[in-house]
Amino acid sequence: MDIKAQRAMAQPHAVEVVGRIEAVPTILDTVCRVTGMGFAAVARVTETEWVACAVRDDIDFGLKPGGDLKLDTTICNDIRQSRQSVIISDTQADPVYRDHHTPRIYGFRSYISVPIIVGDGSMWGTLCAIDPQPRDLDRPEIRNIFQMFAELIGFHLNMANRLDLSEADLDAERTSGIQREQFMAMLGHDLRNPLASVQAGVAMLRSKPDEERTALILDRMQGSVDRMALLIDDILDFSRGRLGDGIALDFVACDVGALVVQVVDELAAHHPARELVIDCDTEASVFCDPKRVSQLISNLVGNALTHGSPDEPVTVRCRTDHGVLEISVTNAGDEISPGAQARLFQPFERGGQSDARHGLGLGLFIAATIAKAHNGELNVTSSPEETCFTFAMPRRLLDAPRPA
Repeated sequence: MDIKAQRAMAQPHAVEVVGRIEAVPTILDTVCRVTGMGFAAVARVTETEWVACAVRDDIDFGLKPGGDLKLDTTICNDIRQSRQSVIISDTQADPVYRDHHTPRIYGFRSYISVPIIVGDGSMWGTLCAIDPQPRDLDRPEIRNIFQMFAELIGFHLNMANRLDLSEADLDAERTSGIQREQFMAMLGHDLRNPLASVQAGVAMLRSKPDEERTALILDRMQGSVDRMALLIDDILDFSRGRLGDGIALDFVACDVGALVVQVVDELAAHHPARELVIDCDTEASVFCDPKRVSQLISNLVGNALTHGSPDEPVTVRCRTDHGVLEISVTNAGDEISPGAQARLFQPFERGGQSDARHGLGLGLFIAATIAKAHNGELNVTSSPEETCFTFAMPRRLLDAPRPA
């Protein structure tokens, strides 16, 4: 996120947080009454901005909550660096600030500003006041009042921050709980069918069918067991990628083109009615974990077969350009909305679909985890014409010798 975007988000949040502190209007009123000054404010001060979050303006200075000043035109910028209060009874008589540019720019002669320090020890902003007339500010009681009010505001900001964090933690826990419930429901659904198939096979075998029928039953039971094994593997990969230290890799040099052909041929055998196209113009030897890269390709192609148009081909391309390997899987079909794209690589998502028939929804999450483990990335683009998932592996993993 760029600086402008950060500022756009930070300003209204700071104004809102200070606006929730009920004591602030009273503090600003008291500051003006005690000092005789006509303008007081609580300002958010960072390395890049000065933003008024609450204002008491009896001199028509013209600044309202949410309004900002150029940071380098303010004395608060000096305070941010020194973290020391500045109190000036008369700028024209002050040996340090009589030639300072800030009083000339904003037309004040008296000034006071005290840093607001929050719980982590950082300076959040300042409590400040100005007036076009000189004021008798060089008194202990004035300094103490400002210091006390600045500490009070800092305390409220800490409480607001803790409340925000608690609410965020609560939202995260609520989301996590929903995901756990979804996960258990999907896991039970996906295990029920192969388990029922195994139970039916056992019942048939106990009835002592003929030898030819026994072989058929055992093949079907093996297929169901394989299906359950794949589900368990997905669960373990999810746990390693989400909760553990990541997926472990076993790096060797391998032929990428041959790897793509092998995976696509295996999937084509299980989808004889579908057209799969391979377009690889590379013979690059890549230093990677071939089992995991095969799993990544298989997950992407399987996703394309599930969600793509059944009468259109699925195309798998591989390229090396300037030492970067790219493997992409493209299918025709419905466009994936930008909102759905943002969630695709999260667990329990299914290519923008919510149909429970498509499994646990871990395939793309695991593929993205494998890509990250290879110091690569997995991205998606989607239009009304086609959807394309692309895995890109950086150059530094392409320096292994070609296998014999």
